[in-house]
Amino acid sequence: VQLQASGGGLVQPGGSLRLSCAASGFTFSSYWMYWFRQAPGKAREWVSCISGSDDSTYYTDSVKGRFTISRDNAKNTVYLQMNALKADDTAVYYCAASYSDYRGRNWDHYDYWGQGTQVTVSS
Repeated sequence: VQLQASGGGLVQPGGSLRLSCAASGFTFSSYWMYWFRQAPGKAREWVSCISGSDDSTYYTDSVKGRFTISRDNAKNTVYLQMNALKADDTAVYYCAASYSDYRGRNWDHYDYWGQGTQVTVSS
């Protein structure tokens, strides 16, 4: 099983980035997919998730209207389009998978984790 996150980088405030997370080794379409982030000195934070069955999407309040999660089950990939980026969005972004919907902080509940990709928003 592998989750490979990519697409991070340095972007100016107000800019955009698109993160990707390529999955392999499990039945991707059956899993909820998540994006989390962890800023320096802060706890890991749930950002967004998308169901495998009906593409229902959910967002933490701080990114609503700016971030969009999507998935392509044919490519076994989940995306996070991030627009209007702010300095507070600076963090390492992780993708994760769970067979059932869960948005808590028991990290062991999530079945698979990616390695993270750094997003830095700075002028």
